[in-house]
Amino acid sequence: MAGTLTDENRERLKSVSAATLTTVLLKRGLRNQFIQNVHRVGQSGPNMVGEAYTLRYIPAREDLDKLDGFRDPEHPQRKAVEHCPPGHVLVIDSRKDARAASAGGILITRMMQRGVAGVVTDGGFRDAPEIAELGIPAYHQRPAAPTNLTLHHACDIDLPIGCGDAPVYPRDIIVGDLEGVVVIPAHLANEVAEEGFEMTAFEDFVTEEVRNGAPTVGLYPPTKEESLKKFEAWRKANGR
Repeated sequence: MAGTLTDENRERLKSVSAATLTTVLLKRGLRNQFIQNVHRVGQSGPNMVGEAYTLRYIPAREDLDKLDGFRDPEHPQRKAVEHCPPGHVLVIDSRKDARAASAGGILITRMMQRGVAGVVTDGGFRDAPEIAELGIPAYHQRPAAPTNLTLHHACDIDLPIGCGDAPVYPRDIIVGDLEGVVVIPAHLANEVAEEGFEMTAFEDFVTEEVRNGAPTVGLYPPTKEESLKKFEAWRKANGR
């Protein structure tokens, strides 16, 4: 099913791992959908799921990027903070450079209060310990105390970007867990969510079997009819 992500599938994605989603995407020939070298600030909380809203940085230029630039209400970084729709994920192209911060605790707190679903940058955040205590999923390369003005110029918003070598288009579906962040093309989101949800059920069954001493041959993948029958019985017993 193509089109807008359904509420049911949005909920399903909250229980599907990044690892499972990359496998589902690989089946469709997509190999570059995992955002490289970004890590969750803090190691707790549910999956992040939301449509992408993007911000792009280019290298800073000294005559343009000064502190008084933040006074401009049209500054792209500040516009992104105020315009990213509730339920969306702000994804920031910081050129994979974490030497200066893409954003900090105050701006991320503001997005949390506005209902934004999460924030991802392939650069860094300042105030990382503070962000870790917030209730909003946030992913970065590493902490970066200097302001973005020392290296980055906020250029534009809500256009296609690259983030950690992954292509990100506005309204793609962004899913993050404690391992990392996956970008699902918008037109594939519903079918990927459905297959990922089914695959998660099967892998939970396999994990239980292996913990009980079962070998993986014939079970994972399920090349034996007996494995498929046991899986169906497990699903009924567990309401999956």
